Amino acid sequence: MTVLDIHEIKNHLPHRYPFLLVDRVVSAVPNEELVAYKNVTYNEPFFEGHFPSRPVMPGVLIVEALAQASALMASYGSGSIASENRVYYFTGIDKARFKRPVEPGDQLFFEVKLLRQIKNMWKCKGEAKVDGHVVASAELMFTFKDL
Repeated sequence: MTVLDIHEIKNHLPHRYPFLLVDRVVSAVPNEELVAYKNVTYNEPFFEGHFPSRPVMPGVLIVEALAQASALMASYGSGSIASENRVYYFTGIDKARFKRPVEPGDQLFFEVKLLRQIKNMWKCKGEAKVDGHVVASAELMFTFKDL
């Protein structure tokens, strides 16, 4: 079992506030699977406009968070520090589904599993969960580029 805190996550992802959407990694098996979470708080910048009377986390950001968790799995597995010499690029989404809204106060867990890797192309299955219930899922494809 591996745990990465926010400082270690920042060593693997180039994203920063307000676009870094993973707070902690609670388990990881290099190049196989990863579990992480985000504490969704009322002061997130997107809640101001989405929606003011009933704040809901945009689905596209949930999918982006799954993509970040997938890139973390790949970066952690490679031993490379992505923010210094490697950047992961999102290349595709398949089978995206949204089951229920994510609201302030939710703890959003991301579970990603590698489906396959061919050279520099990765495909993962991701599920986002709140209280053990799936709120969103997708298959995510990405690649990386060494700078």
